[in-house]
Amino acid sequence: MSEIVNIEKVYLELLALRREVQLIKNRIINIDIVMSSDEEIVLEEALEAHKNGKTKRYEDLRKELGD
Repeated sequence: MSEIVNIEKVYLELLALRREVQLIKNRIINIDIVMSSDEEIVLEEALEAHKNGKTKRYEDLRKELGD
């Protein structure tokens, strides 16, 4: 026997699905904010170079490049 589908039942199912999708979206990790181990090493090296005065200020670099 086939089931009779009414609009209210469809609406309630859609609401339930929307809630589930929102829960899933809230638990997904944004891969753009997670650093790989290689990226972490490069960051540490850059911070160390900056700390040791081996880097240039952005403003100075722009002047040097002619912008």
